[in-house]
Amino acid sequence: MKRLLEATVMSSLLLMGGCATKKYVAQTVDPVNAKVEQVDKNQQSTQKQLEGDEPKISAADEKASSADARATDAIGRADAASKKSDQVKADLQAELNNRIANLDDYKSSGSATVLFKFNSAKLTDDAKQQLDQLTSGQLASARRFFLAIQGYTDKVGTPEYNLELSRRRAESVQTYLVGEKNIPVYRIQIIGLGKDKPVNEQKTRDDREKNRRVEVTLFSADSGAAQSQNSTPTQTASTPQ
Repeated sequence: MKRLLEATVMSSLLLMGGCATKKYVAQTVDPVNAKVEQVDKNQQSTQKQLEGDEPKISAADEKASSADARATDAIGRADAASKKSDQVKADLQAELNNRIANLDDYKSSGSATVLFKFNSAKLTDDAKQQLDQLTSGQLASARRFFLAIQGYTDKVGTPEYNLELSRRRAESVQTYLVGEKNIPVYRIQIIGLGKDKPVNEQKTRDDREKNRRVEVTLFSADSGAAQSQNSTPTQTASTPQ
């Protein structure tokens, strides 16, 4: 390439009719040769750099392929987890529907009513005795059952306070049945209804005492529960004293 450039320059000078000296040729051609050599060096350097980058490019490609494989695996596992979650939801829904359907099998098979002193949520000895009779009677032989505990108050006091007091009374009964009678807590449902659903018009002090109460009802789905209820009606409810 260098020789070709020199010949080209010489030919150009001869055609122009001038006498080119070696010094003039050197001054004209050498800078161009230097630039050509620099270009060659740059090209060689670029080639070496490309050759050096090839392993890096190959490694990067391998990493990209590995990352793609991991991403594909992660998507697969996520899809499997989603399917498993959907199956669990379906199973739980089926179980819930089954339980709801079986609620019709539960019949009232026993009850007890415990009374409280004015503005109190503490169980009296008589109240504990009523609960003992319930747990040692129909409840002792029950297998599929739950207890509904409803707390009440008399009409004295604000609705807000009576609602809170009735709830505390129901909780006192629940605590006694769970702590002293080993009734599983998941078999108990409680609610406080305040002064709602009075048992009388509360015209007298004795009437108001009978409304300061908690009603405990046993619901059982065991076979023969309904027969037990019909055969012993006087034992399913205690008489407030």
